[in-house]
Amino acid sequence: MSNILSSSATRIKTGLVLLVALVIIGYIDSYFVMWVFFGALLGISLYEAQKLFSFEHQSVYIVGSLLWVAAYFYPTPEDLIFVVAVVYASVLAYTKEVNRNFLILLLYPTASFLFLFSLYAQFGMPSLLWLLVVVAGADVGAYFVGRSIGKTQFCQTSPNKTIEGVIGGVVVAAILGSIFSIETFGFLTALLISLVVAVASVFGDLFESYLKREANVKDSGNILPGHGGILDRTDGYLFAGIIMLVLLKAFA
Repeated sequence: MSNILSSSATRIKTGLVLLVALVIIGYIDSYFVMWVFFGALLGISLYEAQKLFSFEHQSVYIVGSLLWVAAYFYPTPEDLIFVVAVVYASVLAYTKEVNRNFLILLLYPTASFLFLFSLYAQFGMPSLLWLLVVVAGADVGAYFVGRSIGKTQFCQTSPNKTIEGVIGGVVVAAILGSIFSIETFGFLTALLISLVVAVASVFGDLFESYLKREANVKDSGNILPGHGGILDRTDGYLFAGIIMLVLLKAFA
């Protein structure tokens, strides 16, 4: 019992520190600070992802660094992932050597962080607040609804998730998202976007669970006491951020 309480206390303290850090970064609202912030998260996430994929190669950091520097100056950073894909395909055609793990790391988590930074670059801090509310709403809503009325298992990848909990979380996220949406979007549009983004966050979390099960580990890392690694905290956002940017550009 004492171990559980101690673990919960550590988790709460880390959560409060993260919350304060996010509030400060959001208040500063600086393009450079956000670039550094997301870049740091990407670097740590690449390290964690390589551990999950049992693949370690310095070229991943080199490519990731070059991409991130280019992202600072390029108006639509998410497009840069396609440039890398073309280069990768060209190298593949020339050498006939397939490095699937390297390609996967370009997609997860590199592409996701490019989309998150691009979301900020094109739609500002309010879009990140909207995303934060939707993903957090889906997570918290699923937990409480699942604990109270959840009975039907959602899938084998994450046995603790229930269909009732997932539906409850998505509904909560959609409602909260429509309240905290960007003012330029109408209620129904914001509700629809929040709904789809919430579903994406569920599968982002599920994908991270799949990777950890395949690697036979509990957490992606230990940099966040009581929470695990960066990927453990950002998994839902890595899918949701991509979908939100696509939808915002479609409805803008």
